Amino acid sequence: MPELPEVETVRRGLAPAMEGAVIARAEVNRPDLRWPLPERMAERLSGARVLRLGRRSKYILADLDSGETLLIHLGMSGRMQVSGDPLGMFHHDHPAPQKHDHVVFHMENGARVTFNDARRFGAMDLCPTDAVAAHPLLASLGPEPQGNAFNDAYLIDAFAKRRSPVKSVLLDQKVIAGLGNIYVCEALHRAGIAPTRRADRIAAPRVAALVPVIRDVIAEAIAAGGSSLRDHRQADGELGYFQHNFRAYDREGAPCSQPGCGGTIRRIVQSGRSTFYCPACQR
Repeated sequence: MPELPEVETVRRGLAPAMEGAVIARAEVNRPDLRWPLPERMAERLSGARVLRLGRRSKYILADLDSGETLLIHLGMSGRMQVSGDPLGMFHHDHPAPQKHDHVVFHMENGARVTFNDARRFGAMDLCPTDAVAAHPLLASLGPEPQGNAFNDAYLIDAFAKRRSPVKSVLLDQKVIAGLGNIYVCEALHRAGIAPTRRADRIAAPRVAALVPVIRDVIAEAIAAGGSSLRDHRQADGELGYFQHNFRAYDREGAPCSQPGCGGTIRRIVQSGRSTFYCPACQR
């Protein structure tokens, strides 16, 4: 599933074609994705101007001049593809319609934004903009890892209350919004913290040191366009390339990249997910 860096990359790619532009016509080709789509969705979107494209955790938020906000979740395989942008940002002509093109935004500026999702695990919803923070999908989310609310004191307090393995705590969206398996593995490897260690048993200075590590991993991944392992592509169709910078994730059996370590990356399973770490330098 796309994590924060992939979703932020897609949001930035959509902005030149959608932000400030009018949705001349919204085309909704099925009644549902993961859940039923909003009633009269095509009608409510057609003619609306996109005032702002934001992001909260793994959700793209399009604030409309109609007073509603469109929430978009990419799911496992969802893609937002831009074509025909008159601003010259995208060189792709409009492709022929595909089987899994479920929602299409025909923009007044000539761009076309297509949501394609073969597995239909994605989701879209409409809600009043002034109530978006209370939406059931967003209301319980923790702070953004690059926001001011995510700081040393916050994470130390959060860890002190949790007896679960640190990896499980970092994956909890109520603790930190947007982190997923890839970037938690990478951050813990850089910080030298074993993913199996109980969160409440990690000394406060080590927890504090984890905060800038998480920020750096996320920033580097966004700069690289995210990680393309299977389905992720940027809005212009290009792949992300942070996967070439992995130090732990998906490197089972490879030498540890930490200078002077000499260990080997191992894979274990935690809560049904693969965890990659170095037992020599992560403690």
